[in-house]
Amino acid sequence: QVQVVESGGGLVQAGGSLRLSCAASGRIFSIRNMGWYRQAPGEQRELVARITSGGITNYADSVKGRFTISRDNAKNTVYLQMNSLKPEDTAVYYCNVHGTRGLGEYDYWGQGTQVTVSS
Repeated sequence: QVQVVESGGGLVQAGGSLRLSCAASGRIFSIRNMGWYRQAPGEQRELVARITSGGITNYADSVKGRFTISRDNAKNTVYLQMNSLKPEDTAVYYCNVHGTRGLGEYDYWGQGTQVTVSS
């Protein structure tokens, strides 16, 4: 059984900061990428940021320079530091854990955490 648990969402004023955390636990091996996606009402889920096991990162253009993703491989944990938040960052944020198992791949998702930025 694998669990992916996010924390750290909430309500913040524009210009403020939040830090999201996501921990994967259970029978999970060979994690490759860990990342954050978000989905606003009426919109498709989109990639926010992703980090490889080697520390290579990529970000959505809309968050570059404001968000920072980091990872603790020993704890199977990924973080998202969000600064200079804007109302358009309001969404449910989901953690994704991607890895390999045998000859195949897997994806696990967290339950989502709400981030609301007021203007």
